[in-house]
Amino acid sequence: MSGDVVEAPEASLYLKKVLSAFFYGGTSLMITIVNKNVLTTHHFPSYQVLGLGQMLTTIVVLFVSRKLNVVNFPKFEKDTFLRIMPLPVIYLGNMVTGLRGTQELSLPMFTVLRRFSILMTMIAEETILKVRSTFSVKLSVFAIVSGAVIAALDDLAFTFYGYAFVLANDFFTAVNGVYMKKKLEAKDLGKYGLM
Repeated sequence: MSGDVVEAPEASLYLKKVLSAFFYGGTSLMITIVNKNVLTTHHFPSYQVLGLGQMLTTIVVLFVSRKLNVVNFPKFEKDTFLRIMPLPVIYLGNMVTGLRGTQELSLPMFTVLRRFSILMTMIAEETILKVRSTFSVKLSVFAIVSGAVIAALDDLAFTFYGYAFVLANDFFTAVNGVYMKKKLEAKDLGKYGLM
């Protein structure tokens, strides 16, 4: 009987993790598709203004969520900005290069080149956090990156700026992930406070 009690919460937790992964993947895909549509199909002239709108929306949603007690994070103080440095600069670089890369490249090519962020994250974690990846993880990353290189070799619509912006975006994504882990040690801010 006690085995059933333990299994139900574990199954529920597993289901939540799986659903969260699908929700994150679907949301990420839809954001990329919407951004690509706005920037190319509708010829929105400024990826910077689009990014600014997305940043402001995130800030408003976070503060409204805090007022409604959905999330909790401390109030902004003078030293907060210094405590979370260099995250704001990294985030800005990530957003600008990502939107510009989305504008420059086709969605399939953009998606392929984004795979390099996995390799860059692994390298950054080893360099900055001193976290060693297992052989199976390294082999998996090698397979993913090899597939991306093979796909990129056949890109007929090669654009240097598009590739440069997406690879810069990969770098900012990797560094953002690593510094986010490092700054999460500031427990009083929490993940929403860092955001």
